[in-house]
Amino acid sequence: MIYFDKVSKVYTDNSVALENISFTIEPDEFVSIVGHSGAGKTTLLKMLLAEEKPSDGTVFFQSIDIHKLRRNEINHFRRKIGAVFQDFKLLPNKTAYENVAFAMEVAGKSDEEIESDVPHVLELVDLGRKMWSFPHQLSGGEKQRVAIARAIVNHPDIIIADEPTGNLDPINTYEIVQILKKINDMGTTVILTTHNKGVIDSVGKRVITLENGKVFRDDVAGRYIL
Repeated sequence: MIYFDKVSKVYTDNSVALENISFTIEPDEFVSIVGHSGAGKTTLLKMLLAEEKPSDGTVFFQSIDIHKLRRNEINHFRRKIGAVFQDFKLLPNKTAYENVAFAMEVAGKSDEEIESDVPHVLELVDLGRKMWSFPHQLSGGEKQRVAIARAIVNHPDIIIADEPTGNLDPINTYEIVQILKKINDMGTTVILTTHNKGVIDSVGKRVITLENGKVFRDDVAGRYIL
């Protein structure tokens, strides 16, 4: 599904973010990407989202070079990816329901689809009773579950979760990881970046370790080793 083929990224100040990176992520995989700050994790995700272009090499999605897509094609491509971030990125003046519905509106979904799908995904992340709550009325873990519901409501092929538990306590962290595992079990590819050793060890799936912009380890059923 995803193939990084000898990808390098050098910025204008000559700093090297990625150097000759190659790996494949298959459909339905759960892959954790770890590494110290500055190891290249964020740049790698930006490459996949077509927000950054490689200095060398190619990033493929289903045999398509995503950095050769035209602007309108990139917008269509990005709809195949749902993103979850550490700081939630919820709209503060919209309820949980409205935050998720907004993602469907942007994708051009009908009112009937929105009314059917939004309650379903909020139930999936155990927020059915909080769908009319505003972000300031929700805990950190609940906010992240809204963000996950928003990410999956349009049925993406891939979920990118960039440090999704970075602001959460251990109990909420466990719950978020369990939801991501459930989404993966339902057939969605999950790419997780985190510094949390406990999260990586509890997932028990493939781990790619970056160090100084290079793939240092790639373990099929890995643990956090740095």
